[in-house]
Formats: sequence, C-alpha cells, structure tokens
Amino acid sequence: MAPKVSGGRSEETDPRPRVVVVGGGFGGLAAARALARSPVRLTVVDRCNHHLFQPLLYQVATAGLSPADIAAPIRHILSRQANATVLLDSVTAVDTRRREVVLGDRRIPYDYLVLATGARHHYFGHEWERAAPGLKTIEDATEIRARVLLAFERAENAADAAARERLLNIVIVGGGPTGVEMAGALAELAKRALADDFRNIDPRAARIVLLEAGPRILAAFPEQLSAYAARALARLGVDVRTGASVEEVDAEGVVAAGRRIPTQTVIWAAGVRASPAGAWLGAATDEHGRVEVAGDLGVAGIPNVFVIGDAARLHDADGRPLPGVAAVAAQQGAHAGRHIDALVRGRPPPGPFRYRDVGNWATIGRSSAVVDFGPVRLTGLLAWLLWGAAHIFLLIGFRNKIAVMLEWLWSYLTFKRGMRLITGHRE
Repeated sequence: MAPKVSGGRSEETDPRPRVVVVGGGFGGLAAARALARSPVRLTVVDRCNHHLFQPLLYQVATAGLSPADIAAPIRHILSRQANATVLLDSVTAVDTRRREVVLGDRRIPYDYLVLATGARHHYFGHEWERAAPGLKTIEDATEIRARVLLAFERAENAADAAARERLLNIVIVGGGPTGVEMAGALAELAKRALADDFRNIDPRAARIVLLEAGPRILAAFPEQLSAYAARALARLGVDVRTGASVEEVDAEGVVAAGRRIPTQTVIWAAGVRASPAGAWLGAATDEHGRVEVAGDLGVAGIPNVFVIGDAARLHDADGRPLPGVAAVAAQQGAHAGRHIDALVRGRPPPGPFRYRDVGNWATIGRSSAVVDFGPVRLTGLLAWLLWGAAHIFLLIGFRNKIAVMLEWLWSYLTFKRGMRLITGHRE
C-alpha cells in the first residue's frame, strides 16, 4: 500500500513536527487556529464531529434554539487550514514514553500534544445521573428538552391530581450560571410560551425549583448581583432555595435539606469533573480531576504536553483557580498554540499564561441579566443586551449568527418556541 500523502509529501518523509490536539471545543480550536501558519502537521481529534457553543446550550434544552444554531462541523471550521487533519475518534490513553496518543487499537505519534478534553458532570460519588441528567452536550440538551416537554404532555393526560402536580414540578440542582439560566428559561417556557397549548392543565401552574447548597446563588458574583438574580427569578415565579443540599435523587423526586420535592424532572447543574486527561498522563490532579499545570500550561516532568481549559488547574495572580469558562479555554488554547509555534521555529516562547478577564455573565429570562466586569456591574435589560451581543459575536466559525439573532428576536417578541420537538422517546 502506498504511503499516505499529506500536503504533497508522504507522512514517512514529511519532516514537519507532529502536533496532536485532543478536543474540538473552545480551547482545542483556539490552539489549532494559532498553529494555522506554523510549519507543523496538525491533527485534531474529537469524539464528536462538531464544535459546540456551550454557553447557549441551555437554550436548546429549553426549546429556544435548535442544535444546528449553536454547533458547526469541526471539519468545516478547519477546512481552509492546509496543515490540519481532523479525526473523529475517542482517545483512550496517552503513551508519554513513546509519545503516542492511543485511539483504541490505533496510535498517533506526536511531537507536541495539547489536551483540551473538557469536563463532565460530577455527582460527588452518587449514582444520580440517570434521574438527573446534566448539560454538557447536544445529546444532553435534547434529552432534557424531551423530559421537560414530556412532563407537560403526561400531566395533560394524568387523571390523578397528585400525579399531575408531581409532573409539573421541575427541579434544577445547582445555583451557578447554568442553573440560574436554566431556571429562568424554563419559567418562561412554562408560564408564557406553553401557556395556551394545553386544555386539561395550566402550564403556568408549573413550579420551577432551584436548589443551591450554599448561602446564595451565583456565588462567584458579587453579593449585590446574586441578590438581584434571586429577585429576578422570584419575579418569574422560580422557587429559589439556598442552603438546600441535595441528599437523595430518585425517579419520584428529590430530597433537599430534609424535605422531599415530588418530581419526575430533575436537571443537574451542581458540579463538573475533568476528563480523564490526568489519568492518561499519570499527572498530579486536584479533587475535581484537573491536571496541575505550570505557567506555560505544560505538565511537570512530561515534556511537550500541554493541558488547557476545564481539564487544567491554574491559578491567577491572586492565587485563585481560573474559572471553567469558555474565555479561559480559548485564551489558553491560543497561548499553547503560540508556545508550540515558537518552539518549532526555534524562537523564545511567550511568557507565562495570563488570563484577560472578560467578566462574569448570567442571563435571567428574556430581558434580564447580570454582568460583572469588576468595578463595572450591570443588571437588567442593558446587561441582557450586552450578553446577547457578546454571545452572538463569539459564534466564530458559525454560518448563522444572523439566524440566531433573528430566532432570539422572534422569541423575544412573541414568546414562541419553534423547537418544541420531542425526539428519541417512545411511550
């Protein structure tokens, strides 16, 4: 069999260094793009064929947007990058001694490796995932959307008042940005978008309960913004319960702070755990599985390996761990790419990574949000408009920024949800 040819040269004779990026999220794509003009052979590996704009994933879960509005094929995004190859596959291990990435029964050699493998839900040792799905992938979002819509359909058919009440209770566990955004969007879905769709039930009677174990929601935000968010959710009819640590989750409900809430719809937004990148490398990790990295995003004792995004633990200048947000991952990816490019070209690498804080954002329904820019703090409609503009602007590589904007505008003006489809379920 003839050797595979890449860029006019066979792989056996191509002298360019081999760079493997595992993960096609914000960090992985930023690293790949930073290497666009670098004299390397770049391979991007992801188990999904698409890049997902996770900050808007909750809108798919609440029937506000379709999956295609917030996802794009990785191959298409990198199609014009001549030095890049995209592989749809799952990494199972990393052989740091032989410098190979293991994909089941095949291996890919590397000279430089970037692990941007993200994180998944963390249930703190409990087997609650089946009853309380989290929100990280398109599959998660469509599963949650189906569960929510099915709850209303089953309530419409229920003859028993207690069963109907249980079906119309929706519980979100976790009062961070994801939980707050989900709670606000679900309240509007129930109380406005679905209000005229049923005959035997009043969707406005649905009870959205947001549980937070700590003393306040949005704990990473200043107290005044947390208080504003709590008031805004209350105006939407959300039952916000702080100091409510979850003790049990099952098919019939949730027990929090000693009280049972009967429900068949539970959404988990209480914590994440890093991918197994640390186990692959045999590297030191923290309690959330994040790999301890140096200022250059490298791993101690393992040359030419960089870990970024949710899979990495790095502290800011004040000694606080960097948050697991898209901006951190994207900036780290670009930094790792520039670092590798400098090494390949024999130039001095850039200095230690420094995060440029773009603020904390959280939206609360259709016309309210909180934004923390440090000394500048915004709430209400202005914050929501800035949040929307920023998220549309960040849809880099997507063909449909205008489509998303129009979909939002239509939803804002009419309270309609065009994506109220139940798929993948059979009664």
